[in-house]
Amino acid sequence: MSWLWAIIVGFVLGLIAKAIIPGKQQIPLWLTTIFGILGSILGNAVAGWIGVEDTKGIDWTRHLLQLVGAVVVVGLGDMLWTTIRGNKQRA
Repeated sequence: MSWLWAIIVGFVLGLIAKAIIPGKQQIPLWLTTIFGILGSILGNAVAGWIGVEDTKGIDWTRHLLQLVGAVVVVGLGDMLWTTIRGNKQRA
């Protein structure tokens, strides 16, 4: 069940990150989900490093760090994807 939640959270965070980043991203939906999962893991790691990974109630700081991680990973991943793909525009 934890893998299912990781995929759902990664999908949602990836879509939110794509909405926050200006311009049109060229990465496919499956890669957006993977980048969202990676961003969530990065955000959880940062939350653990600063000591806010487990608080009473809703972990707003951890969720914000997950979103920031997803924005960073989706942004960098999109740049890498367009570089590898040769800046091809989809029709």
